[in-house]
Amino acid sequence: MKILFYMPHADAAAWLHDFARALPEADLREWQPGDHAPADFAVVWRPPHEMLAGRDDLRAIFNLGAGVDAILALEQAQPGTLPRNAQLVRLEDTGMAPQMAEYVAHAVLRYMRRFDEYKLQQAGRRWHVLDPHPRETFTVGVLGLGVLGAHVARTVAAFGLPVRGYSRSARHVEGITTFAGEAQFDAFLDGVKVLVNLLPHTPDTADVLNARTFSKLARGAYLINVARGGHLVEADLLEALASGQLAAATLDVFRDEPLPPDHLFWQEPRITITPHVSALTLREESVVQVAQKITALTRGEAISGAVDIERGY
Repeated sequence: MKILFYMPHADAAAWLHDFARALPEADLREWQPGDHAPADFAVVWRPPHEMLAGRDDLRAIFNLGAGVDAILALEQAQPGTLPRNAQLVRLEDTGMAPQMAEYVAHAVLRYMRRFDEYKLQQAGRRWHVLDPHPRETFTVGVLGLGVLGAHVARTVAAFGLPVRGYSRSARHVEGITTFAGEAQFDAFLDGVKVLVNLLPHTPDTADVLNARTFSKLARGAYLINVARGGHLVEADLLEALASGQLAAATLDVFRDEPLPPDHLFWQEPRITITPHVSALTLREESVVQVAQKITALTRGEAISGAVDIERGY
């Protein structure tokens, strides 16, 4: 089997070495511009149009991340990027769920115990005790109940906080109050104190973190966005912070990455910024998962993680 690899700004040699160990029978190569030689599988992250277009020999394209919005956006902008007969396969949990749960739990507890406000007080050399938020009313709402979202919801609930979850279609998560579909969206938002976004980025979910959504939350609510920057209407967030409807926000993802130095978010002390690190792709775990799925496909077996192109996840 022939496998193409492309991951910009990565140690390609290390990835290819690990894939060679997992699939010793494979012919592996890093894609370079002008490479149109045959391939059976492609393992990619943010590939260019030229790499995939016209490759009708590809059986599957493995995306080295849970979100496939970048590839789908490329297909939308340049139709025909995705080969007609190739499955698009996303990474399922490869060590990302514990990382995401750690990140979100830290942010939630930081806000509940008001450590963000103590940090601001420290800057002004103020010694003033703040009452913690009441645990029973500090409701956390998780947007998106896929593998990552469900794990995050369960982790936060273990701290004794009320947690509710929202998904496009009905899902059951032990210990979590769940809502589904557009008809239940407002009910999900009502009274939420911390809104955590883990939705897939699709045309239906773009700009979902907007003024209307913020207005349905509890007054002085908090936002944690660890999904995609395209979910957030940036001007609406700044306005909600200015009005007091939102008290603070933790953002790990942005429309433009890296976040430009002159962006207004840098100047807002109530916004915590991290450089897209909430759940990093772990090489060893990812290689094992992709290798197992390639082996299964060569045997004619079905695999999980295939993306529904119409739904976007």
